[in-house]
Amino acid sequence: MPHTSPVIVGAAPLRPEDVVAVARHHAEIVIDAGALDRVAAARGVIDGMAADPRPHYGVSTGFGALATTFIAPDRRRQLQLSLIRSHAAGTGAEVETEVVRALQLLRLQTLASGHTGVRPAVVETYAAMLNAGITPIVREYGSLGCSGDLAPLAHVALASMGEGDVRNAAGDLVPAADALASAGIEPLQLVEKEGLALINGTDGMLGMLVLALHDLDELLITADISAAMSIESQLGTDAVFAADLMALRPQVGQAVSASHLRAFLGSSPMVASHKGPDDGRVQDAYSLRCSPQVHGAARDTAAYATSIAERELSSVVDNPVVTSDGRIESNGNFHGAPVAAVLDFLAISVADVASVAERRTDRALDPARSHGLPPFLADEVGVDSGLMIAQYAAAGIVSELKRLAVPASVDSIPSSAMQEDHVSMGWAAARKLRRAIDGLGRVLAIEILTGARALDLRAPLEAGPATGAVRDLVRTVAGGPGPDRFLSPEMEAVTALVQSGQIAAIAKEHAND
Repeated sequence: MPHTSPVIVGAAPLRPEDVVAVARHHAEIVIDAGALDRVAAARGVIDGMAADPRPHYGVSTGFGALATTFIAPDRRRQLQLSLIRSHAAGTGAEVETEVVRALQLLRLQTLASGHTGVRPAVVETYAAMLNAGITPIVREYGSLGCSGDLAPLAHVALASMGEGDVRNAAGDLVPAADALASAGIEPLQLVEKEGLALINGTDGMLGMLVLALHDLDELLITADISAAMSIESQLGTDAVFAADLMALRPQVGQAVSASHLRAFLGSSPMVASHKGPDDGRVQDAYSLRCSPQVHGAARDTAAYATSIAERELSSVVDNPVVTSDGRIESNGNFHGAPVAAVLDFLAISVADVASVAERRTDRALDPARSHGLPPFLADEVGVDSGLMIAQYAAAGIVSELKRLAVPASVDSIPSSAMQEDHVSMGWAAARKLRRAIDGLGRVLAIEILTGARALDLRAPLEAGPATGAVRDLVRTVAGGPGPDRFLSPEMEAVTALVQSGQIAAIAKEHAND
């Protein structure tokens, strides 16, 4: 269910579910009063340094390769404007609203830490924009993941100043100044240090990581139920998923997947129908038998990525930062390497789970391997093609997922006159993971559509409670066996069931405890 209670910012690190709540479900944001006190205290440190004739990076100097250039007091407001305008240099398609909201929320979390030196008004403005449903236009390309997601964050900062375009709560494209005025929000006029504080962060790549992990949690349960439907309808065995066999190799994710398969298949009359000495097959194919090992590896990858995400959610990412004892110090915490690496790691696991799912689908369509199912699950063989081309679609997606699994984080193109000479490419890693997550959902939907038809074709043998419930849910949006029909709408409808989490939910509801 969508999270509707307010999300408190500034009292404690945000939780992953808080990010999802604000990004997707527009949960209200409340700024902790104590956080505003800390923000004001840190601002006092910056004001003192701004009056110092000695240069302080980000306060009275230029940025990046221009860090040694002293800026006179009367030019510093123009410096902030120039920084944001020049860095709002994204190009390409609009980034999704949920991603922009996530990155703005995560930047707000750092601003509320009391370590960036912004005024309380900056914190309040970012919260007000989110609560009003004002979403700055952020473009697909522009971030190298170091110094964080500069260009995407600069687009958000630009909108807070009343410049550029935004999407309002209704989704309409309007000038930022008009949207702010309609919401009663005063545009920001940035002063010393604030420009840097608004754009130095890993917030875009972290937001996409958190959203991907949320989706992957349900998709891996969906992969277990889709595997169960394939194993059951292809007359496979569940004996290989026994708890004592899993204990011989104590991999955590593997054990979880195996327990799901036992729960989904344990009460299946179809599985029971061929158990015993009369079953002449010695072993199922790897794509059936090794499903827990593949799905489990992805679960373990996700668990590691979650630990990195939670550490990053507890971090203050800015440069320079105001320390607790009142110093202002340069640092390299904005570098996206920790986040970029796990984004790439997840893309590898996503491709692997999709790959094994496509292999299970292909087996169901091949009469030489499906143990009695008609070719391509067609109604009139030779006249009908059945689900032949659905498997083509899955194969095409898997091929793309393999390309998307090539890591972005090992690449680096120097920038800023070699000042930023090693970058993370974390934003790119996050963008390709989002596409990979979408592809995985579609491949699983094709396996589920295939498994549902195969289960029907096994009649009078009956499916188990969990697999049968999923098959019945599929039947609300896609027809059963019969002559060929327009297949794409059914594939899209089942994909929607997968991506909404309904398949995972009904499988868990009917699992054999």
